[in-house]
Amino acid sequence: MGSNQSWVTEFILVGFQLSAETEMSLFWLFSLLYIFSLLANGMILGLICLDPRLHTPMYFFLSHLAIIDISYASNNVPKMLANLTFLYLGFAATECLILVAMSYDRFVAICHPLQYTVVMSWRVCLVLAVTSWSCGFILALIHAILLLRLPFCGPWEVNHLFCEILSVLKLACADTWINQLVILAACVFVLVGPLSLMLISYMCILWAILKIQSGEGRRKAFSTCSSHLCVVGLFFGIAMVVYMVPDSKQREEHEKILSLFHSLFNPMLNPLIYSLRNAQVKASLYRALKKI
Repeated sequence: MGSNQSWVTEFILVGFQLSAETEMSLFWLFSLLYIFSLLANGMILGLICLDPRLHTPMYFFLSHLAIIDISYASNNVPKMLANLTFLYLGFAATECLILVAMSYDRFVAICHPLQYTVVMSWRVCLVLAVTSWSCGFILALIHAILLLRLPFCGPWEVNHLFCEILSVLKLACADTWINQLVILAACVFVLVGPLSLMLISYMCILWAILKIQSGEGRRKAFSTCSSHLCVVGLFFGIAMVVYMVPDSKQREEHEKILSLFHSLFNPMLNPLIYSLRNAQVKASLYRALKKI
């Protein structure tokens, strides 16, 4: 590259190629979904903070999940990139690790109920939460540092809804093999590894549930685990398709839709699946409403 080469310092997001009417309809739809996501997660977080009956390890991790979902959606949806890629990657990786901690909590609760209060002490919960947040943002920092060292000399159009790291890397005018290698290693660490641990946990949980004599107890345990597996399947399934399936030009539009679902619908669905179907949360909400 010669000395007269100009470097790109700003990018234009391509987004979806839609008519003005369709864009306006989607704007109002996504705005309503975003507001609902904030309200639902905010309500769950408020109930957990205010109700002493919900001060248990399971709801401790749910409060962290609610914080992540509020931050995750707020980082991507309103501005669709005015914030850094660093935050997007940090929240995504942290959510993966928090979901692992939640699956471990359910494993101990169902497979070793008599030892639950000892194994899942508040010290252990705090260590798991701090480790999840720290690892998630350390990984994001590594990605951001490796991205900042790359030169961008054109084109400047990012074919995505926000500065998704793979879409930005395609515009670099230098070898990105180190970035690709780190992304692959990160996928193994925050996607493949945690998903494998969760599958092992839920296999053990399923085996323990089948041994429960009470039909009511078996139904209750199945209901809890099915909710967790639904969230895990959505979150990890979409992430693995986007980051681990070989890329092609035909997949770019599909990846935009998946990323939008990942950023907008998952934060909205998490409180519905995890908390609002829970009898304890419903009772807590009823008590809170009676005080108003």
